[in-house]
Amino acid sequence: MAVTAPESTATDDTPARRRRNWRPWLLRLALAAASGFVFYLSFAPRPLWWLAPIAFAGLGFALRGRRLWGGLGYGFVFGLALYLPLLTWLQDFLGTEFGPWPWLGLSAALAAYLGIGGALATLAARLPGGPVWMSLVVIATETPRTWWPLGGFPWGRVAFSQPEGAYTPLASIGGAPLVGFAVVLTGFAVPALVSRLRTPRRALLPAAGVVVPVVAGLALWPTIGTGAQTGSLTVGTVQGNAPNAGLALMDDSATIRANHLAQSDRLAAEIHSGAVPKPDLVVWPETATQMAAGVDPGVDQAVADLGVPTLIGAIYRPAGGGRVQNSEIVWDPRSGPGERYSKQELVPFAEYVPARAIAQWVTPFVDDTSDMQPGDAPAVLDIAGTRVATPICYEIAYDHVARDAVDLGAQLIVLPTNNAWFGESEMSYQQLAMARLRAVEHSRAVVVSATSGVSAIVEPDGSIQRSTSEFTAASLVGRVPLRDTTTLSDRLGAWTEYGLVGAALVAVLAGVVVRLRTRRASAENTTRATGAG
Repeated sequence: MAVTAPESTATDDTPARRRRNWRPWLLRLALAAASGFVFYLSFAPRPLWWLAPIAFAGLGFALRGRRLWGGLGYGFVFGLALYLPLLTWLQDFLGTEFGPWPWLGLSAALAAYLGIGGALATLAARLPGGPVWMSLVVIATETPRTWWPLGGFPWGRVAFSQPEGAYTPLASIGGAPLVGFAVVLTGFAVPALVSRLRTPRRALLPAAGVVVPVVAGLALWPTIGTGAQTGSLTVGTVQGNAPNAGLALMDDSATIRANHLAQSDRLAAEIHSGAVPKPDLVVWPETATQMAAGVDPGVDQAVADLGVPTLIGAIYRPAGGGRVQNSEIVWDPRSGPGERYSKQELVPFAEYVPARAIAQWVTPFVDDTSDMQPGDAPAVLDIAGTRVATPICYEIAYDHVARDAVDLGAQLIVLPTNNAWFGESEMSYQQLAMARLRAVEHSRAVVVSATSGVSAIVEPDGSIQRSTSEFTAASLVGRVPLRDTTTLSDRLGAWTEYGLVGAALVAVLAGVVVRLRTRRASAENTTRATGAG
């Protein structure tokens, strides 16, 4: 007589089995969160660029074998762990009066893009060479994030974690999109490599994904030129400083103006005494003063005392009224104000308020913020016998602003900025990292002139010649090379980005087709098995 073994009590519905089923999910969630925080640590002011590919390797392990909704969740958690610490400077700006909601809301909105990238990457992972297509998908999400919603917010792009290191030279070939793609590919190829280590032939492709981006970047370093091609220029900056008062600075523009006039006087005295070389050009920071129709006797006198052409950052009200503009004005020591560039990419909720009827429910700035008028001309000015690119502050995060100016012959990039709102935070260093990447991308020196720091003179290879501290009154004077070379990145322009986005869309569509075929085949096999039974 056959003896039947008793049925196991550990069925699918037992608490022990349910706990075991939850453990992998929790581990993946923890891995995604830890990886996002590691990615944050790769950003300035820390010189830990190499943490970025490690972070994406962690995300790749979390996504491995997941489906659409799992990828959405893990990608979103990865994004939250990145953006919450990366954007804490918003709290320095707002203080405690308005609570954490603007900071939390923006972080969640940006994390949603990485969530979408994680979801779509699970489709692309089904294709041969999955890490390549997954990387394209993640980088492609940076494009819509740059312009939507409310004008977009490009802060925290993958490439901005790479102002130095092995990947940086790739900026001269394909700009920020190519640098970001290389970083993500290195990371995403690691899980595929680990899974195939027992079969060396199958491990060759993922091994190439890990190694080739790094080797390509290192091989390009000798091609990054720094020498003067069309002469050189001695440039000075004026960092007048500002009170560390956050949002209260909205009512203290007079102090900022007075500080910059005073620092200009100190710089003029140093020039006349021979303590510093006489500059060919002096750069004031963004919105260091306010003026109507280019009339400002105080600035007139300050520039006359300096005795050299000066770029003045001002809130400018045109003659006859109209909306103010955030402008850089060429100011000659003899003839006064001349050419002017006005900021094209305005900061939502700070320089203009989109959808005011809705915004008044979530932002404290609606009643106190009047909409500025965006500029409609490229960020390029002629001053001191030199064509200069003049992106203003936030615009350094947008690819097209500096690129359009360089295409029009700019031999030098200057970046006037006002970061005094954000306290002694990482924000100014994060922005400087973007400027350093742009230097390599366009093969141009970059001069950063900040209201309260960090001001810096950056060489065309992204290295910092000299810089200031935050919340100090200081000036920099240094010699910078003028260059007119055209990098491959400039020649390709936005086509690099368009190409990566197009390839990502193809990969997602192909992944959908593969998934549908797999489902159909599974259904057919189930039908045959049922019929055979």
